[in-house]
Amino acid sequence: MDRRTWAQDVLRCHLCETPGPPMFCDICHIHLCVACVGKHLLDESKEHKVVTFKKQGFAPECSKHSKKLCELYCEQCDIPICVECVSSGEHLGHKVVGILKIVENKKEALRGELQELENIIDPKYQAIASNIQVQKADLNKNSNKLTKAIDRHGEALHIEIDTAIEKLKSDVDAMKLKHMADLNKQENEIKRSISDIALIIADLKKLMNSNDVILISAYNSRNAEFRRLPPKLTVSLPRFTPQKINKEQIFQQIGCLSAFPIKTEEHGYTNGSPGAESSPQDRPLIDIPRIITEINTEYGEFNNLLSVSCLSDDEVWTSGMDNMMRLYNLHGKLVKSIQTKLGNRSIDRAVIQSGELVYTDPHDRTVNIVKNAQIQTVIRLQGWKPCYICSASDGDFLVVMENEITKHTKVVRYSDSREKQTIQYNDKGQPLYSSQSHTKYMCENKNQDICVADSYTDSPAVVVVNQAGKLRYTYTGPPLPTKEPFEPVGITTDSRSRILASDINNQCIHILDQDGQFLRYIENLHLQHPRGLWVDTRGFLFVSERYTGIIKKIQYYI
Repeated sequence: MDRRTWAQDVLRCHLCETPGPPMFCDICHIHLCVACVGKHLLDESKEHKVVTFKKQGFAPECSKHSKKLCELYCEQCDIPICVECVSSGEHLGHKVVGILKIVENKKEALRGELQELENIIDPKYQAIASNIQVQKADLNKNSNKLTKAIDRHGEALHIEIDTAIEKLKSDVDAMKLKHMADLNKQENEIKRSISDIALIIADLKKLMNSNDVILISAYNSRNAEFRRLPPKLTVSLPRFTPQKINKEQIFQQIGCLSAFPIKTEEHGYTNGSPGAESSPQDRPLIDIPRIITEINTEYGEFNNLLSVSCLSDDEVWTSGMDNMMRLYNLHGKLVKSIQTKLGNRSIDRAVIQSGELVYTDPHDRTVNIVKNAQIQTVIRLQGWKPCYICSASDGDFLVVMENEITKHTKVVRYSDSREKQTIQYNDKGQPLYSSQSHTKYMCENKNQDICVADSYTDSPAVVVVNQAGKLRYTYTGPPLPTKEPFEPVGITTDSRSRILASDINNQCIHILDQDGQFLRYIENLHLQHPRGLWVDTRGFLFVSERYTGIIKKIQYYI
């Protein structure tokens, strides 16, 4: 039943007590039946404004002309006005409409605001709050399972590793507390928003039942604020990976908790069910890559760190501007260093399938291999100098070489010391690679494409050919221009055949799919002149910084 109709049933005429009076005097604020309207108007001591019950309150008193009612509304000045306001010429040329129309328009807008809050926004906030409760319960349950697993493993270990076991349990508790704190923080924010929404809904409902033009006109919408839903917080706990005990390396081999940061997702107005957990070969890129560890080396401003490659998941080979190749562990300890055979600077080196190190000596025009601490020359060139090198999946290795006279560049595949393939021109007989002495790091993709980061200043690009040496595509930068010109100086690939190229000008890493489509950047990690790249067997990215001498180990997919 309409509230005004209900009100009429309980109201009575102010003069004769007749129930359900249909008229109202906006000046005297009294209810009148039809019979008493004439009697009321006979009172000439003041002006009267008798309207039907449903129109009461639409005409407030004019602030400039006493006892005059504002039956009009100036849209330009956004205020109620009376007839004398119009006559005075103050609103000459302004658009003036009936105040009843303004109220109706305002209420229509309020009706839409109320409907959106009740039917869309508030249910979304309620769903987020409910989801947080579920995740908190799961967090407690799964953290208990992890703790029990760690306890079972700890019971089988010698007393010497008890300290490490307690450390792992402490890490789980710390992670649980951090995640719980994050969830509690967002829960409190959501509850505050829900409370605010409830108050707004209540205020809007009051306004819908009010005819007070001043209050209705003063309403300021906050719907736009609440449409921007907070990001969805998804917390997960890491896996516990037990290892066999080695007393000398107890803290490294007791086991570890896998990195598993909180994942933030933006909410939309459409719901989607979460997908199944991805397999290691089908892991998606994460929105915010993170640094796992930083390895400090002795390279720096005067001996730039140029390249990096993993001997294993725990040790990395490096080379710089001098004649030494250095092997570091993940703690930054120098494990081994090897000087080139003739003391010349090596431009590049690679770890081949056998685990041995091969490197190029462009000054001596040779490719050399390190076996049992001895250096042997496996290739000696005439007229060409070898520059960059990488290992191929079939046991071969690929060499980027430059002609000493013409400066032309080609890629040559070798099996031991035997030349098997030369890649230099496209189908039109044009050079695939720039003929200048610029960086041309190279790698082989999982689909056996050969990828070269050609940083020639005038036309830098990632040049990709297939196994047969046919050009597939060149990548010259993302769809939207970068702040500085794209300059790829390092390149690697991962288990999904994604290509990663370091852009030294823009201090970031470009990630492409195997067909050269730009996927996203790895940035905002304080990368400083990223150069060499390598992805290890566990999918972590190693990035060498040219001038700081730091190698950063980065997680960029789940």
